[in-house]
Amino acid sequence: MAHISAAPQLGNVIIIAAPSGAGKSSLVNALLQQDQNIQLSISCTTRPARPGETEGQHYYFISEDQFQQLRDSNELLEWAKVHDNYYGTPAEPVRQMLRQGQDVILEIDWQGARQIRHFFPDAIGVFILPPSIEALEERLRRRGQDSEAVITRRLLAAGGEMAHVSEFQYVIINQEFNHALQDLQSIVHASRLRTSLQSSRHADLFSQLGIQNPSGDS
Repeated sequence: MAHISAAPQLGNVIIIAAPSGAGKSSLVNALLQQDQNIQLSISCTTRPARPGETEGQHYYFISEDQFQQLRDSNELLEWAKVHDNYYGTPAEPVRQMLRQGQDVILEIDWQGARQIRHFFPDAIGVFILPPSIEALEERLRRRGQDSEAVITRRLLAAGGEMAHVSEFQYVIINQEFNHALQDLQSIVHASRLRTSLQSSRHADLFSQLGIQNPSGDS
């Protein structure tokens, strides 16, 4: 892990975290459909695919041995064991998208977010909260993908996950989906106007205007 260096950034790294059932994936998918300048980092995982999930679109589904090989060869930006399964973010696709000026969304938990910030200190952190624990439970049951035991475990884990909300710059309460999506879009749009990125993307203009070495923001 320590040998992976952050790529020269022409795009933003945007970390989005949430407890299971808060609507994170639905919000991210809607954002991706409406914004062509943002890409989703595809994680790898050792858990089985859920109904409707596609290899290479939602996750790369790999064996535990394959995962360990990637981890041991320092080809992951972050990794964690969550609910008895391993998850990780391959490094090279993220670096390539940033070099091309694409914003990159990482759907990861708070543990992964801490590791990502080691390589990308300016990463934008967004935490999605449910309007209530009752709403969270209802959404978990409504999606019909998990057993009763798994739902109970996810609800118990939610409190611990939400305890790390202060580590993220932004919080979106997903009570009404369209409003939450608008909030997420506003965060993305504002992040693109940061001095550090504008000076990189428009280096010629900054030079013509006599602006030298503008200070970046975090």
